[in-house]
Amino acid sequence: MDQLKKILLLPFLFGGVIGAQNKPNIVYILADDLGYGDLSCYGQKRFQTPNIDRMAREGMIFTQHYAGCTVCAPSRSSLMTGQTTGHTPIRGNKEWKPEGQWPIPAETFTIAEMVKEAGYVTGGFGKWGLGYPGSEGDANRQGFDEFYGYNCQRMAHNYYPSHLWDNQKKVVLEGNRGDKFEEYAPELIHQRALQFIEKNKNKPFYVFYPTTIPHAELLLPQKNLKEFQGKLLPEKSFKGAKPGDKGFRDGAYGTQPESHAAFAAMVTLLDKQVGEVLDKLKELGLDDRTIVIFSSDNGPHQEGGADPYYFDSNGSLKGYKRDLYEGGIREPMIAR
Repeated sequence: MDQLKKILLLPFLFGGVIGAQNKPNIVYILADDLGYGDLSCYGQKRFQTPNIDRMAREGMIFTQHYAGCTVCAPSRSSLMTGQTTGHTPIRGNKEWKPEGQWPIPAETFTIAEMVKEAGYVTGGFGKWGLGYPGSEGDANRQGFDEFYGYNCQRMAHNYYPSHLWDNQKKVVLEGNRGDKFEEYAPELIHQRALQFIEKNKNKPFYVFYPTTIPHAELLLPQKNLKEFQGKLLPEKSFKGAKPGDKGFRDGAYGTQPESHAAFAAMVTLLDKQVGEVLDKLKELGLDDRTIVIFSSDNGPHQEGGADPYYFDSNGSLKGYKRDLYEGGIREPMIAR
């Protein structure tokens, strides 16, 4: 757990002191497949990330921060346990049918359990992937008082899913039935994270916010997409699953005729959401005693219409997601 303890010692680096009545709140935002070069403060030229850049200016920017693995589940297991890939219980993205992944064992000691012992209220919002619903690896059984989002990584491939999980309750999204695309999961999850902060403003809290953006499926509301349409040429088109196809809303990526515009718009949306978290903390008078950390779980992917070559998503680094090169594991990290 040494790496996790170092995270909790960050206030000392800022000159703060952790006392019995002065525990810092912690918000850990984990992007999904965001590359080292996908933020403007790390060199991205095709679009800007002003809110994350502000975090970097006001806090600390790390240039040699490494994810625990090159793919989702073992990287998250490494983060949650503080163990290297060779020691953490999850070594790959092994599925559990019909929904979920192979669970971390009941005796696993996670960062959520550690901070709970220190008196924190804990919330997870986004993608879990460390144990199917109700298993010993379920977020609610690994230290999280509240969880809202995707339990299963395969389900998290789709931004307009059939359902999400509210703790142990399966929440069917009526607006996404059949061929409808009305309920955008990242926005639903984001609002729950903000509500958790508001609800627990008078307690020390730990928010783990593993967003699904900008993982493979490049889909988002038209109101967000329009800012970049026709501006990132030549465009790249991706033909994916449509209603009635095998895998539709069950892991298969959807069609996106404007992949460049969609990718830029999704990272821009992520940046906006980071800004809203910072604004909420300031509104509540918590920004000067809350550690906000931003990072990514592994390097940029190349499926679902993504074009890391066009965006130079790995910066000057060699390799992408699934590669045990720098581009697969060296990630942006900012602490404010």
